[in-house]
Amino acid sequence: SQFQISRDQILAEAGGGNASFNNVLLRAPGMAQDSFGQLHLRGEHANMQYRINDILLPEGVSGFGQELDTRFVDSVAVLTGSLPAQYGYRTAGVIDIHTKNGANADGGSVTLYGGSFNTARSAFELGGTEGHLDYYVTGSYFQSELGIENPTDQRTAIHDHTQQLKGFGYFSYLIDATSRLALIVSGSGANFQIPNNPNQDPAFTLTGVPTFDSANLNEKQRENNGYATVSYQKSTTDAGLQVAAFTRTSDIKFTPDPVGDLIFNGVASAVQRNILSDGIEADGRWTVLVDHTFRGGFIFTTDRAKVATTDRVFTVDADGNLTSSTLLAIGDNQSKRGSQYGIYLQDEWTAVDRLTVNYGFRADVSNGYVRESQLSPRINFVYTPIEGTSLHAGYARYFTPPPLELVSSETIAKFANTTNAPEVTTSSPVRSERSHYFDLGVTQNFTKAWSVGLDGYYKTAKNQLDEGQFGQALVFSPFNYRTGKIYGVELSTNLTA
Repeated sequence: SQFQISRDQILAEAGGGNASFNNVLLRAPGMAQDSFGQLHLRGEHANMQYRINDILLPEGVSGFGQELDTRFVDSVAVLTGSLPAQYGYRTAGVIDIHTKNGANADGGSVTLYGGSFNTARSAFELGGTEGHLDYYVTGSYFQSELGIENPTDQRTAIHDHTQQLKGFGYFSYLIDATSRLALIVSGSGANFQIPNNPNQDPAFTLTGVPTFDSANLNEKQRENNGYATVSYQKSTTDAGLQVAAFTRTSDIKFTPDPVGDLIFNGVASAVQRNILSDGIEADGRWTVLVDHTFRGGFIFTTDRAKVATTDRVFTVDADGNLTSSTLLAIGDNQSKRGSQYGIYLQDEWTAVDRLTVNYGFRADVSNGYVRESQLSPRINFVYTPIEGTSLHAGYARYFTPPPLELVSSETIAKFANTTNAPEVTTSSPVRSERSHYFDLGVTQNFTKAWSVGLDGYYKTAKNQLDEGQFGQALVFSPFNYRTGKIYGVELSTNLTA
C-alpha cells in the first residue's frame, strides 16, 4: 500500500514548508504520534526506515528532535503492508523521500516564520543548474518555548525552550543521458530543556539541601546528527543500476539536574549515546523478458555504538531502605561493534492481463550482541479487474534486528543495593524480531482526483521489538516481548481539489 504526498499538498498544510516533517507524515493513514514526538505506524513503535532519493538512511539514536526538514522535500511516499523483498530490517513502513533539486528550486529565497510560544524560524534555500551540475542547499534555525509536550494543564510550559539548526545539500552531476553522480550531505543540532511539573513531593533527602522546588529542575538534552551519501545511478529502458556509499553519525546527551533528580527520583543519570554507521548499497533492475522485471541487490552496514553513563545514587539495604543521604557516583562506559548483511532477488511478473505477481526472497545476517540470520520469502498479487479498481494481497516474512545501542548485563550488577537497582536483576540480549505479515486490500479511483482505499493487515511475531524508558534519563532502549500480534483495518481517502 502506498500513500503519496506531493509538494503542493505539503504547501497547502498549515505552516507549509515550515511545518515539522512529523506533521506531514501524520497525514498518512495509520500514522500516530506519542507525547515524546515519536511516530507509530499501524500500532508499531518506531520500526520505520527512511530513504532519501531511493538511498537508505541509516538509523540514528532516537530523541525529541526531527533531523529531516520539510523544506527540502519535493514528495514523500509512505509504503506499508506486505513489502517486496528489496525492503528489509525496518518494515512497519518505508518513508520514501524525494528531494527538491536545482531545476525546481527556482533560484533562492529567504523566509521568516513565527507565532505563539516565542516560536521563530528563519530559513534559506538556494538552487540552480550550471551545465551538467544541479545543486540545491537549504538551512534553517528554529526556536520555541514549547519544545516538548507540556506535562501540566497550563498554557505556558516551565523550562521547555528548544533551539534547532538544520542544513541540507543535494548535488547531481549528469555524466550522460542515462547516468549521473549524486551527493547528499546533511547536518542537524538541537538543544532541549526538559519541561518541569511543579509542586511535586520530594522522595529522598540529600545532605545539605533541605528543600527543592520541582519547578526549578534543570534537565537538558542535546542531539546532533549528520550523514552523507554518494551514489552512481544509471537507467535505460531495459535496465537500471544504483550503487551508493553512505556514512552517518548520531549523538544524544542527556544532562540531569544533579541535585533535584536525586531528591525526587533517587538517581541523577547523565547519559551519552553515539553511533557511527558506514555502508554500501547496490540495487539493479533488468527487464530480460517481456513480462518479467527482475530486481536484485545487496546492502552492507557496519556500526560502532558507544554508551557513557554517570549515575549519582543513594545506597540502600537489602530491604530497599536508605542507608545514607550522601550521594554515590557510578560510571559505566561501553562500546560495541556490529554489522548487517542483506541480499535480495525478486521478479515482477505480469502473469496474465491485469494480474501482476511480485515474488522473491531476501537473506539477512545481523551480527551485534548475538549473531542471527533469516531467509525471508515474499509474494504479492495486484489485480485490476476493471479500470480504476485495484485489489491486492500479499505475504511477507520479516526479520528485524534490534538497534545496536543496548545495555549489557554488567551494567545491572553495578547498581545492586542502590536507588537505581532494577526490579529485574537478570539480563539477556535483545534479539531480532521474526514475524509473518499478511495484507489484503482494495483501492477504488472514482475520478482522477478522488480515491478510496480499504486495507486489512495481520502480523504475528516472535521476540516482538518495542522501545521503553528504563531509568530516569529520557533515552529509549529496545526490549523484546516473547510474542506479539498486530492487526487492524484501515480506511483511507484522498481528494485532490
